[in-house]
Amino acid sequence: MKELIKKLTSVNSVSGNEESVAEIIKNEIIKYVDKVYTDKMGNLIAIKNGDETSVMFCAHTDQIGLIVSYVEDNGYIRFSNMGYVDPRDIYSRHIVFKNGVNGIVCCEEKVEKDAKLENYFIDIGASNKEEALSMISIGDTATYVSDFIELGEYKIASNAMDDRIGCACLIEAIKNIKSNKNTLYFVFTVQEELGLRGAKTAGFTVEPDYAIAIDVTSTGDTPNCGFSVVELSKGPTIKLKDNGIIANKKIKDTLIKTAQENGIEFQPEVLSGGSTDVGVIQTMKSGVLCSGISIPTRYIHTPVETVDMRDVLKAVTFIEKICENGIE
Repeated sequence: MKELIKKLTSVNSVSGNEESVAEIIKNEIIKYVDKVYTDKMGNLIAIKNGDETSVMFCAHTDQIGLIVSYVEDNGYIRFSNMGYVDPRDIYSRHIVFKNGVNGIVCCEEKVEKDAKLENYFIDIGASNKEEALSMISIGDTATYVSDFIELGEYKIASNAMDDRIGCACLIEAIKNIKSNKNTLYFVFTVQEELGLRGAKTAGFTVEPDYAIAIDVTSTGDTPNCGFSVVELSKGPTIKLKDNGIIANKKIKDTLIKTAQENGIEFQPEVLSGGSTDVGVIQTMKSGVLCSGISIPTRYIHTPVETVDMRDVLKAVTFIEKICENGIE
């Protein structure tokens, strides 16, 4: 499974440009589902037929990045963010544009310590505006260049684990499901980092009875990291609450029961901030019963997002068992 994760995280797929990773996912799952298609927003939707109860699993394909907004006469590039980009994380970073052009994110020396995004610029080696615009265009997107790093026996780090790790979990579960009780929708959403946009349209179209987001969640196991009971290596989490939802009791209890009956280690997740795709799906039409399964992840929205493969594999098994047992 590491090779699949490496493959998915290596793709440059900033919000609004998710086609490349969606194509990889489609090729991985097409033999294992009854139908797969792409909607107008770009969401990849796969269906496994079952009974009248419908369960929607979602994981987002996009990642945070930068977008060109202006090119100065001297060839330096000004940019805006695509999703939440912390100014502390981008100084001196190597970035790459969708077309393969490399750049370095730099900052005005006098404001380096307390810089805002508008204080940064990208150097692509151009001598002037004309040369820069021959290499990139206004509106082009870029993201971090990052290696796939193995840390010890179980931990791996890379750019875009948020949320290619969720996509990888769904892909593996789809391949492994022996039989499914409910009708299953696996939705690989777009533009989550810009406000859950793909999930909003997909949820309206699918109109499932239940929805479960597979995404990352921050941990409380590093120095000075704040208050969280979530740790790496202690299993995936069951979402109880975040800034977007309070998990529905029926689906929450089903998830807990499924984990316990199958000996799957899990952690409770309560977040004071942040949200996932189900934050908008829950209010579609007459309402959808929602919760989430999250992969504990350190250093979210950096080039070195870190997960533990033991948590990942447990999450895959968890998804499989939910699909096989069904939700009444």
